[in-house]
Amino acid sequence: MKVVKQLTILVISFSVLFISCSTVPLTGRSQLSLIPDSEMLAMSFQQYDQFLDDSEISNDREAVEMVQRVGRNIQHAVEKFMREKKLLDRLEGYNWEFNLIESDQVNAWAMPGGKVVVYTGILPVAQDDTGLAVVLGHEIAHAIAEHGNERMSQELLRQAGAVSLMVAMNSKPAQTKALWLGIYGAGTQLGIMLPYGRTHESEADHLGLIFMAMAGYDPHAAPEFWQRMSVNREGEAPPEFLSTHPSDETRMNDLNSWIPEAMQYYKKQ
Repeated sequence: MKVVKQLTILVISFSVLFISCSTVPLTGRSQLSLIPDSEMLAMSFQQYDQFLDDSEISNDREAVEMVQRVGRNIQHAVEKFMREKKLLDRLEGYNWEFNLIESDQVNAWAMPGGKVVVYTGILPVAQDDTGLAVVLGHEIAHAIAEHGNERMSQELLRQAGAVSLMVAMNSKPAQTKALWLGIYGAGTQLGIMLPYGRTHESEADHLGLIFMAMAGYDPHAAPEFWQRMSVNREGEAPPEFLSTHPSDETRMNDLNSWIPEAMQYYKKQ
């Protein structure tokens, strides 16, 4: 009887994993996706609003306008890309928002639903619209590729089996909130980080390069931006933004290998 019960649990577990998969746009990689989009969006909107309430929103008009301008351009490129790939339904429920937060952190992040934050600390490294497009293309690519859902699914499965995000939130709200913020890079001020893996970072680099090119920004600026990030942290511990990113050499090689593909999108603009 005990063996039958264990086998039943095993079969159910494998069934959940089998049917709860999605595919990353562009790369085609299959990924674990246990959490319904409706739950991801609800959690995203709730935590984003809470984060803004607890943060100092910048009143630097010129910098705010730059973030808004570049953000909207990347947004339109993403929508065009998803439309061309017949994946526009994956943006259903998105309510794009771009905010600049006063902080020395060299950081930026994007949650599902188009909820984006840029920290003022990264602007000197970005330097201009094109540099910022590298950052936003990369971070928004994480959201579009549903890397957060994948990380959340992996962690929830590890902790409690295939449990609903909302069930977890109701039963352990503090822990689930911390997990969420840690995954999306918003938990650094709390000392919480559950970062994306190297595969996720590589996919975000690739997809982000396409997004910035489609938005009219020269993809050749991407290796230059990441080189500035490398110089910026020389002799120091890497900022949270780079804690699990590929090595400088690997990233440069990959970006340079993808630039010809991205230029095909750039030339169409």
